[in-house]
Amino acid sequence: MELTRLVLDRIRRIDPRINAFITVCEDAALQQAASAEFELCLRARRKSRRDRGPLHGIPISLKDNIHTKGIRTTGGSKILERFVPLQDAAVVTSLKNAGAVIVGKTNMHEFAYGVTTENPHFGPTRNPWDRERTPGGSSGGSAAALAAGLCYGSIGTDTGGSLRIPASLCGVVGLKPGLGRVSADGVIPLSPTLDFVGPLARTVEDAVLLFASILIGVKKDGHLARGQFSPARRRHPRLGIPKEFFLDVLDAEVEAAFQNALNVLRKRGAQFKEISLPHLLETEEAGNQIAWAEATQYHQEAGWFPGHARDYGEDVRVRLEMGMKVTAVSYLRAMEVREKFLASFHEALADNDLDALVVPTTPISAPRIGEDSVLIKGSLHPTRALLLRLNRPANLAGVPAISVPCGLTKNGLPLGLQFIGARADESLLLGIARDFEQHCALSYHPDTNSLNEA
Repeated sequence: MELTRLVLDRIRRIDPRINAFITVCEDAALQQAASAEFELCLRARRKSRRDRGPLHGIPISLKDNIHTKGIRTTGGSKILERFVPLQDAAVVTSLKNAGAVIVGKTNMHEFAYGVTTENPHFGPTRNPWDRERTPGGSSGGSAAALAAGLCYGSIGTDTGGSLRIPASLCGVVGLKPGLGRVSADGVIPLSPTLDFVGPLARTVEDAVLLFASILIGVKKDGHLARGQFSPARRRHPRLGIPKEFFLDVLDAEVEAAFQNALNVLRKRGAQFKEISLPHLLETEEAGNQIAWAEATQYHQEAGWFPGHARDYGEDVRVRLEMGMKVTAVSYLRAMEVREKFLASFHEALADNDLDALVVPTTPISAPRIGEDSVLIKGSLHPTRALLLRLNRPANLAGVPAISVPCGLTKNGLPLGLQFIGARADESLLLGIARDFEQHCALSYHPDTNSLNEA
């Protein structure tokens, strides 16, 4: 109860400055906290030491495209502004079974269809490190809330980097699980082929605890059916560095931070090998074709588009219109590229005896709100394309990927390092990320004193 009240008080004081939440569930959170505390007391009286696990009584948040019974779920949209689900999403049921306390629903890019969380209906979320900058998206509210200390963990979604992009720009950890590892039932879809549900946390260890609670196979009491999930320890991980694409367009400070991160990993015994990934250069266009088509199909079937086109923000409306122009041949060709890339990705890891790839998470640090293009080494690049660039391949392949903080720019903005592994290999990926986190000598957070209303 004390912990939940502390978090709710911080939300009241700090959130007006960053706009991380769409809905704060104060009454429901206090009721959940009271129930969690009562259950612990009851078990103590019965001399039972077993609680519901490490999330018992811990305040967390949820991205507002995840259904919550009795609590509105807007998807960051005007269309669903008053929508109140009758059932919890599967991940919410798992979290409640684990004893977590849901303190609120976080702001997001409208219908998760963007990477900045500049929401035209609920206002933009601001990055706690610099309120003139975006936190990334589409799970920007979740990452901003974590960075500002307004919750201890969050669950978001990732279709082209929507967990990892805000994790990188806000200096937190974001894990996109592999295909079929976490249920998306009860989550408003963007592109079902590319959609993934996963945790955001302030440390890798916290990400482990959140992931273990929502992993398919968890028992009703919040524990795993086949033993507790834990990161795998790999003494000398073999990491691949792609020769093409990933390192072609990087801001100078991102490039320097990446090289510093490789030095940390090298000192920890990591071995590196440069590799080529077939079909990698085709992934951007293939991902666009799939996302455009599937997003528009969902909104048409829901009866919202094009009939209620005026209720969408301009950027989302334009992308839905683009989806109407995707031909069946283009969509099928994109799905064929996806299958080829998936097979070649795993073949490249196996042939080179690699545990994972290591790359930057984003080519840039957090851009300013409204900044449509960014200058990198004398050339202008679209901001949206830059933020998606290094993240979408993992969605197309359906493999796990994690972003961890790896440094700060000279202006004090966080940068992220990304590890990408084989399907269902989250344990190994989390083990590598945790070892890096523990030895990269970084422990930092934004100065939230400047965010207080006082």
